[in-house]
Amino acid sequence: MAYRIGIDLGGTKTEIAALDVEGRIVLRRRLGTAADYRTRLGQIGDLVHEAEAELGAKATVGVGIPGVISPATGLVKNANSTAINGQPFDRDLAELLDRPVRVENDANCFALSEAADGAAAGSRVVFGVILGTGCGAGIIVDGKVVEGRHRIAGEWGHNPLPWPSPEEMPGPQCWCGQRGCLETWIAGPALARSADGPEARDARSLPARAAQGEARAAEALARHVDRVARGLAHVVNILDPDAIVLGGGVSNMEHLYTDLPALVRRHVFSDFVNTPILRNKHGDSSGVRGAAWLWPKA
Repeated sequence: MAYRIGIDLGGTKTEIAALDVEGRIVLRRRLGTAADYRTRLGQIGDLVHEAEAELGAKATVGVGIPGVISPATGLVKNANSTAINGQPFDRDLAELLDRPVRVENDANCFALSEAADGAAAGSRVVFGVILGTGCGAGIIVDGKVVEGRHRIAGEWGHNPLPWPSPEEMPGPQCWCGQRGCLETWIAGPALARSADGPEARDARSLPARAAQGEARAAEALARHVDRVARGLAHVVNILDPDAIVLGGGVSNMEHLYTDLPALVRRHVFSDFVNTPILRNKHGDSSGVRGAAWLWPKA
């Protein structure tokens, strides 16, 4: 097949892209994600068939989802977009499209895209972080996704915040049932709440407000980068990756690149630390690109 189709199935939007044999995006579409499971499947089927009609060829299909397929049950687990939890998503989609499909966690797809031909191209071990409405990560070694025994490798966001202060304990309640998960401290909504109170959800204005001298915004950003640094120091101590790539909406904030490396070094068990912390190359295309890369070049 000359084309590889990637699909990024998010909680609010679903995106499709087609890559040619050189890895270039030749088609891209986006629409709102339906609320119920069966309608979501139908949306994906329609997107694939419409894309193939436009391309004039059949394609391989890879899908990134905000969860994983459980190796024990064959059903989706751990998705914060809960409509797909407990569903045989890969089998249903394969039947709908009448072909094999490959389904992977969306953070793994992001990491694969950035390791293949993105910011971390040429790096052997890559830790790809998504900081958005949630907090996840993927691990790539020698160009391949590391899934792990339970397919939870890279579930960084559901580890506790390291080295917490007394004021940070026991931590906020997480949707996963635990308290104090990294996601509850460093995802976009958590950053917004840190600055603007419990009802806030959108942190995008904080860098501009801090630059204009607003102390509340600047203090929230300082707390945020310190917490991200503590989380990444754990990763460096355990995995020691060749590169860390940041993605998701929060990754567009400059404080993560100016302040983060020095803060990470304070907590790493080494005489020197020079792990590069990189801005992603492919932006919001990384999810669909990584999903397409689940099928290697023919």
